[in-house]
Amino acid sequence: MTATPLHVLILAAGEGKRMKSASAKVLMPLAGRPLLSHVIGSARSLNPVGVHVVYGHNGQQVRDAFAADGSLGWIEQRERLGTGHAVRTALEALETDGKLEGRVLILYGDVPLIRAETLAALVGTGDGLAMLATRLADPKGYGRVVLDAAGKVRHIVEEKDANAAQRAVDLVNTGIVAGDAARLLAWTRALGNSNAQGEYYLTDVFEMAAAEGAPAACVDCDPVEASGANDPWQLAGLETLYRERAARELALAGVRLADPARLDVRGSVSAGRDVEVDVNVIFEGEVVLGDDVRIGPFTRVRNATLAAGTVVLAHCDLDGVVTHGPCTIGPFARLRPGTDLAAGVHIGNFVETKNAVIAEGSKANHLSYLGDTVIGSKVNIGAGTITCNYDGVNKSRTTIEDRVFVGSNSSLVAPVTLRAGSTIGAGSVITKDAPADTLTISRARQTAIEGWVRPVRKP
Repeated sequence: MTATPLHVLILAAGEGKRMKSASAKVLMPLAGRPLLSHVIGSARSLNPVGVHVVYGHNGQQVRDAFAADGSLGWIEQRERLGTGHAVRTALEALETDGKLEGRVLILYGDVPLIRAETLAALVGTGDGLAMLATRLADPKGYGRVVLDAAGKVRHIVEEKDANAAQRAVDLVNTGIVAGDAARLLAWTRALGNSNAQGEYYLTDVFEMAAAEGAPAACVDCDPVEASGANDPWQLAGLETLYRERAARELALAGVRLADPARLDVRGSVSAGRDVEVDVNVIFEGEVVLGDDVRIGPFTRVRNATLAAGTVVLAHCDLDGVVTHGPCTIGPFARLRPGTDLAAGVHIGNFVETKNAVIAEGSKANHLSYLGDTVIGSKVNIGAGTITCNYDGVNKSRTTIEDRVFVGSNSSLVAPVTLRAGSTIGAGSVITKDAPADTLTISRARQTAIEGWVRPVRKP
């Protein structure tokens, strides 16, 4: 049996005046991504035949933000005359030779916390029309959903038009709708705009469906999922809700959080057993934490895979890092993309690495920069050591073989190789390969000048 095709429409044409921003509202950030990006992700989890964004105000800006996503459909709403008009415009754009088949799901670009499971339940009702509703302790200001004896939608009453009994209803409309595409198109074409705003309201289709003897199904959802943002304060509230949800999911998966309110997840995190995360930690992109990993306070971890037993101390910034066993990182370390650490590596305070592959048991404990380098096992990098990898045009590699000892405040001018077992005297500038098992020193001779007088300021 062939599955009924599903089209998803995401309404994203609103101006969002209350955001008081030059950016489109659907591009406002939530957990490091635009609001619209979250909605698209939920929509795609249903495997629709197409996801179409209905755009209008700042439309080119929105399209440019998603230019890399070639699979999105774009439908312009040139006249913004209400939600009913937006849906009709989109459905007419999807018609082929006057025909429109399948089901349609209508979402909103500024309602980003809707879950895929909830949407699947809404689409899966099979009714000609179905709506998503939620129950609020204080429904003031929202349209009330009036149900018939069978639990189907009779109509939606705006608060200003509701009587006392209807105002007491706590079931409110979220605006998210699913239904038969062709029937929804016919209903939206029949909408009128005889109201104070002169707009076409999508909510009017529910009364039409009921009048035809096919009232809409009603699916309840958690109020959090229906939360949107019309101004920066509400946007901050969404961030709080998102943070709480992400922290709860990690905690229920076994991660021990010092304070869930001081964790930000701006991507995806998978974790093993007995993982501990201190306060004010930010996870971005794809993060994988092995068993017994510990993340210290005030740390950002982005696109990283940390092996079992890795310890990250306070105030570190990790981006594109991979560890292959227990390592100690920080405090105050910055590890940039291409950092690859074997078991037993120590990267200490105020050490920066980039494109650095460091083998088992090696240490750089203080004040060093290690870029474009391959470092062998059991190497000691003294404080203040830097790899001089950039000549202003090209970047070159420094190779440090096993058991090398680099004295403090040394500069290794790439391309250069320090052979196995070599020792570099403190304060050296190394421009040539250092022989194996040999002390190499390159520094000016110390001289004391007799009779020298320090300059004094003239009166």
